[in-house]
Amino acid sequence: MPPQAKIFFQRWVIDTLAVLVAANVVTDIDYDNVPSLLAASLLLGILNAVVKPILLLLSLPLLLLSLGLFTLVINGCLLYLVGAMMKSFQVNSFAAAFWGALVISLISMILNTALGVGATKVRVQKGGVAKRNDSSGDGHGNGNGPVIDV
Repeated sequence: MPPQAKIFFQRWVIDTLAVLVAANVVTDIDYDNVPSLLAASLLLGILNAVVKPILLLLSLPLLLLSLGLFTLVINGCLLYLVGAMMKSFQVNSFAAAFWGALVISLISMILNTALGVGATKVRVQKGGVAKRNDSSGDGHGNGNGPVIDV
C-alpha cells in the first residue's frame, strides 16, 4: 500500500472515531448506522480539505481578532453542513455542531499525536532529548537539529 494511502486511511479511521465520540457525547448529533458514520467522517474530511482553507482565508480578520478561536466556529459550520447534506447523519442545531466540532478536534488531535500520524513525529531518547524520526533535522541528514517545527 502506498504511504499516502496508508496515511489517508489512518486519518479517516481517526476522524471516524472522533465523530463517533462526538455523536455519543453531544446529545443533538446522531447517526443511523456505521456506514453513515463512515460516510459522514469522509465528507467532513473532504470539506475540511477543500472548503475550510477558503473559509479560513475569507475570515482572516476575524481569526486575527479572536486569536484563532473563530476556527472553532468554522469547524462547527462544516459539521453542521455535513448534517444538512446527509439524511443519515443528523446535527440538530448549530450549538450541537459547535460542541461536536470541539470534541472532534480534541479527540483527533489526541489520537494523531498518540499514533504519530501527521507532519510532526517526535520521539524521546535516553536523557529526555527530543529528536525527529526523519533525517531532515538540520539539513545534513543526521537529525541533530532542533525540534521546532509544528
